Amino acid sequence: MPQIKRRSFGIVPVAFDTNGMPIFLLLRAYGKWDFPKGGADPEEGPLIAALREMREETGIQDAIFEWGELSMDTIIYATDKIATYFVARVEKKKIVLPISAELGHPEHDEYCWASANEARTLLSARLIPILDWAKGLLAKQ
Repeated sequence: MPQIKRRSFGIVPVAFDTNGMPIFLLLRAYGKWDFPKGGADPEEGPLIAALREMREETGIQDAIFEWGELSMDTIIYATDKIATYFVARVEKKKIVLPISAELGHPEHDEYCWASANEARTLLSARLIPILDWAKGLLAKQ
């Protein structure tokens, strides 16, 4: 059985279009779409790390946890890693992909706001259960 050696924490940012339908913020890096996520700093809990990563990667400052502070883990990927995601409501807006001080360029190549069906076609298989879980939370609203 694979051993988990690395963890990352992220947010599934959801906004609502003019028809009240949920749309999800996706980021693309290295040819793959994902939700904002990254590793925790020392002494940082999962939710705080996820919020910091979203802020650093998208500039989004405000997130509302309408569905509680529930989280879901991905399956193990990259041989030893798991990502934990929370779902938060955010305002739909144009995102500025900030320049990473470490990299000297943005961490991501592009972003998009996608419906659940669009997101399903863009996300990798390990993220489909996260998308479905988030949709399930929204349906309980």
